[in-house]
Amino acid sequence: MLPDDPERGMPIEAYTEAIEDARVAAERDFGLVLRWIYDVPGESGVPAADATLGYALDHAPEGLVAFGLGGPEIGVPREWFVPHFAAARAAGLRSVPHAGETTGPETIWTSLRDLGAERIGHGTSAAHDPALLAHLAEHGIPLEVCPSSNVATRAVASLAEHPLPVFVEAGVVVTINSDDPPMFSTTLNREYEIAADLLGIGEAGLADLSRAAVRASFAPEDVKTRLLGEIDAYADRS
Repeated sequence: MLPDDPERGMPIEAYTEAIEDARVAAERDFGLVLRWIYDVPGESGVPAADATLGYALDHAPEGLVAFGLGGPEIGVPREWFVPHFAAARAAGLRSVPHAGETTGPETIWTSLRDLGAERIGHGTSAAHDPALLAHLAEHGIPLEVCPSSNVATRAVASLAEHPLPVFVEAGVVVTINSDDPPMFSTTLNREYEIAADLLGIGEAGLADLSRAAVRASFAPEDVKTRLLGEIDAYADRS
């Protein structure tokens, strides 16, 4: 998020107002509860982080719950953003940077150590570091897994080689995600189908993955309870 960037053609105030109005309407009209993560575009460097943090601290919409870091990882050290994440966490925002998708496990370690990461976006290279897998499992730090995206970005060579089974075998909490559905020609349902194939699981296993996603979310506790109840009810009918 880079406020008032003319290349994006829309002032951040107008954009924020529009998505926040949509969030409120979705919950009011359809019972869909949405929350926002302000993601720093890492390729735009520290100036973008300054701008994103400034707007998050001074003009945060009610639905803002977390602070993230996306974009390319190569040539964008996580250390650049230590003060930004420290300030965001001090303001009560949760830390959810991407790390270890196209770089090695050290990027994940840095995100945990220096950015206070509570979830890791992608984290595919964690599969190459048994100590890191053990740390993630011990501390219940989820990996946000996006199989189709990981293949498209060449983080992994093919779906057959995706490390999702390695993560699960190591006891790491995983959530299944679609990343950017139009960009990667997928849907969340499709990503769950891929996960089921990779893990060799059926409906009961898919229900467990769904429960893990709810628990790893930053949804209010009453929303988590409701969603877990809906998953349990559906699983009982199956």
